[in-house]
Amino acid sequence: MPDLTKSQQAFAEAVGLMPGGVNSPARAFGAVGGSPIIFASGQGAELTDIDGNRYLDYIGSWGPMILGHCHPQVVRAVTDAAARGFSFGAPTLAENRIAKLIIQTVPSVEMVRLVNSGTEATMSAIRLARGFTGRDKIIKFAGNYHGHVDSLLVAAGSSAATLGVPNSPGVTAGCVQDTLVLRYNDVEGFAAAMDTHGDQVAAVILEPVVGNMGCVRASDEFAAALRRQCTDRGAVLIFDEVMSGYRVALGGAQEVLGVQPDLTTLGKIVGGGLPLGAYGGRREIMQQVLPAGKVFQAGTLSGNPLATAAGAATLTELIENSPYERLEALSSQLAEGLQQCAELVGGCVQRVGSMMTLFFHPGPIRSWDDAAAADTDRYGRFFWELIERGIYFPCSQFEALFVSAAHTESDIQRTIDAALEAAKAVS
Repeated sequence: MPDLTKSQQAFAEAVGLMPGGVNSPARAFGAVGGSPIIFASGQGAELTDIDGNRYLDYIGSWGPMILGHCHPQVVRAVTDAAARGFSFGAPTLAENRIAKLIIQTVPSVEMVRLVNSGTEATMSAIRLARGFTGRDKIIKFAGNYHGHVDSLLVAAGSSAATLGVPNSPGVTAGCVQDTLVLRYNDVEGFAAAMDTHGDQVAAVILEPVVGNMGCVRASDEFAAALRRQCTDRGAVLIFDEVMSGYRVALGGAQEVLGVQPDLTTLGKIVGGGLPLGAYGGRREIMQQVLPAGKVFQAGTLSGNPLATAAGAATLTELIENSPYERLEALSSQLAEGLQQCAELVGGCVQRVGSMMTLFFHPGPIRSWDDAAAADTDRYGRFFWELIERGIYFPCSQFEALFVSAAHTESDIQRTIDAALEAAKAVS
């Protein structure tokens, strides 16, 4: 095991300063035991902790670092923007630039509004859908995580699932009374709910490729049913692509599925590693947002120059020097190697593009019910076996891992070798 003395000391201090010692529960190691590793720097596909240990990174800041850490073009763009000023509280040309890039690349987006996070994007999209339709009810799916929005923090995945608090204290009954929670990939269950509530449903929101109960893809039948029912009943279909946007393809999961939502929420990659989110979609819906319309949404730092610079530089690189063919080859190589691990532990591997999960469950994993049956204790032991070998995987069975364009074939092979050793150690 690497020497983690400084990390442990820093975390012990952090516990007295911040709730649980972290600023997001996904960073806590509650699902794997022990205390979080404290990092000092990242370069390419590697992270270095404050004790000087180096790891191949498959978190990538939970998805944003698709180009790897400290990509030269992104660093240069942020540095140049910082020299001109951090924030003006007024429009800049950088906002136009990134808006054009988003509209160019995401099939369903005709207009876009920039915000500061994925949570803000989903919160705003829900409010917009209600304002546009004049309806109240929202349908979401168990195991899909849409940020810490009160009305959506019901049967959530990610850290909420890891910590066993799918319904958070502080979320009132009134906030969730209009939220219907259904089973993911259950076409019949969804149809029945729409038969009963369809004329009251403002929006149906889902992760088309889920990353917060592990990597789970919406089936073609399920995605088509959602689109058809929402069109027929006048509900707004929202794809939460905060994680899958620009990750599984340049056009996101909607490109992979061949289904266009009415609204799309974005985050993570769209900000290039800095705090930025966005929501966008059909022009007639987006025109309802203040000041063009009456649906209120605002943010002092929305579209700030540093975040838009990082995001625009990242998207430009993805467009002009597409890494997707390379990412597919690397990810396929890793998935094939992890399948050998799955056979040792009675698990399965699920992958869409460069995001994937080694489930400690035979699978296939189609819904939260399936994912929740995974052997999380064994996954926790597997995680620490990988740490000992210099590989940084998600600190929860319910989080997807990510391959970056900075990984090499030798990195992937080193990871497979380490994972096979780790799987043998816990089998």
